[in-house]
Amino acid sequence: MSSTSSELQNGNDKKTDIVVVGSCMIDLVSYVPRLPMPGETIHGTKFQQGFGGKGANQCVAAAKLGASTALVAKLGGDNFGACYLSELNQYDNLNTRYVTREEISSGMASISVSSNGENQIVIVPGANSTLCNSDIDAALPLLRNSKVVVFQGETPWSTTRYCLDKMVHTEVLSILNVAPAPSIPCSDLITSLTLASIVCVNEVEAELLTQIKLDSEEHISDSLDSLFSLGCKTVIITLGANGAVFATSKSRTVEKVQVKKVDHPVDTTGAGDCFLGALAYFISYFPSLPLGEQISRACKIARLSVMQCGTQPSFPSLSLLEFLDESLLSIK
Repeated sequence: MSSTSSELQNGNDKKTDIVVVGSCMIDLVSYVPRLPMPGETIHGTKFQQGFGGKGANQCVAAAKLGASTALVAKLGGDNFGACYLSELNQYDNLNTRYVTREEISSGMASISVSSNGENQIVIVPGANSTLCNSDIDAALPLLRNSKVVVFQGETPWSTTRYCLDKMVHTEVLSILNVAPAPSIPCSDLITSLTLASIVCVNEVEAELLTQIKLDSEEHISDSLDSLFSLGCKTVIITLGANGAVFATSKSRTVEKVQVKKVDHPVDTTGAGDCFLGALAYFISYFPSLPLGEQISRACKIARLSVMQCGTQPSFPSLSLLEFLDESLLSIK
């Protein structure tokens, strides 16, 4: 079933600043003392079901900061899909008009979280794999009138490439989060790398794309050069507790962004998505800030998210930032 008029959805075609084209997943989370080894069964301490998927996470992260957002995504025709749509509709500033449903299962993510906050994730895309070019065409007016469009790797790369190609002759800034990264990049992904304004990867994803282990500053620089050789314009590599590095193809100067470490992280699930949503927010609403400062503020917001359990519930709200650190919302 495609989305029907009987299902209440937020939004209209008014100006939206941040559009996320991506995934919705039902998170099935097991909290464990440590991550199991292959072939091992261990006892967990707690189980929790939640709403996730990189696309929806990034959109919710931006919406919780007060951004005008929209999501282009697919949900299943099951109860999970109905519950997820209802959850998204709780955000008045998140347009769900282009979140449609199909008669297959919703995407699922099986997540194990250890006592030190590390995680292992297996996803089954389900309805996410049906996001196609016609869905992009339907949302094209919205996409072309936005400020920032964000993509990830949990939906078909062919659809991502098609949408990025439609953005080429616009002033819209595009962020491509290559997550998860395939071990062998397909042609649609390679083309997408050349079309995106900013490409963002973490250490593991950078290593998969470049076959370079990021175990030294020299190797990080080599990895960035390798990504530039693939046609990337601006690259951000997030380094978890160690912040991030970034560079542009023009200067090739590697700049570091430091972040204060969290002594006892509770749950790192979704921290990267929180970073991407916050980055889109700062690019949209604080365009005069240098990219390094936008990245730094996004890192600080992602840092706050690892101090709580869960994914979307852990993302900081605008009111929390105003209470904890008003400097994050300063134009200077």
